[in-house]
Amino acid sequence: MEPRPEMAGNLLKTSSLSVRTKLLHQTGLPLYNTSHGFHEEGLKKKLQQFPGGSVDLQKEDSGIGILTLNNPSKMNAFSGVMMLQLLEKVIELENWTEGKGLIVRGAKNTFSSGSDLNAVKALATPEDGMALCMFMQNTLTRLMRLPLISVALIQGRALGGGAEVTTACDFRLMTADGEIRFVHREMGIVPSWGGGTRLVELLGARQALKVLSGALPLDAARALSLGMVEEVLRASDEASCLQEARAWLGQFTQGPPQVIRALKRSVSSGRELCLEEALQMEKELVGTVWGGPANREAIARKGKFNK
Repeated sequence: MEPRPEMAGNLLKTSSLSVRTKLLHQTGLPLYNTSHGFHEEGLKKKLQQFPGGSVDLQKEDSGIGILTLNNPSKMNAFSGVMMLQLLEKVIELENWTEGKGLIVRGAKNTFSSGSDLNAVKALATPEDGMALCMFMQNTLTRLMRLPLISVALIQGRALGGGAEVTTACDFRLMTADGEIRFVHREMGIVPSWGGGTRLVELLGARQALKVLSGALPLDAARALSLGMVEEVLRASDEASCLQEARAWLGQFTQGPPQVIRALKRSVSSGRELCLEEALQMEKELVGTVWGGPANREAIARKGKFNK
């Protein structure tokens, strides 16, 4: 007996859901590859020609990572080598099974001024621009999908690509003298690291259009009122700001890594997948924690109080 059309459609839908869900959450899966005309190794060779600065990663015993954009002589602008290092650090974080949270910050009280103009000038053709766009979208999407709760610590200015990086984090904290500004209009371009798309998700289409087309400087008060940042920090110096950010993030990372990571994956699924796919992923995540050590310990603790 041949399957009825509606049965065949449901079978196809179920199969498609499973494949798409697994592809989306497969660790290290890029958005772009050679089928999109993206040749990563060729671009990497070009980016290696532009040294300067570093992207540093500190992994703490608490399960919190500190990712620092370190090029203070150029307001922590991304050199070509720093773009490559950012990808390396994201891959390292993907494989950090004990990680629960991530703070992304800039060195010396400045977040980042975006791309180093030396690299921008050398990658001047539309083909180069699209290749760099695909590379950074790949990297920042992987950052966004990390099973870590992430927060951008914005001290000083986050401009252009630096502003885009902040949108790849789950949350943003800002100092009173901080500023976020998407300056792309003034450079004759549009956001190319995924920041425009993520900004619409954060602010809604109307406010995102105002911020982008007006190249509006968002000081702490305005960013807070728009919902761009969660809080304005009391501290101003580098060490105290980092300590305050750790304490803020700690509210959301208490508990075993496997539970925190599953919660982050669940929310990522709800954001990126349709309802049926997100529910399927939630079901799979339940299977990773139900009856696990944290679940059994919690039930035992509750049992003691109920006696």
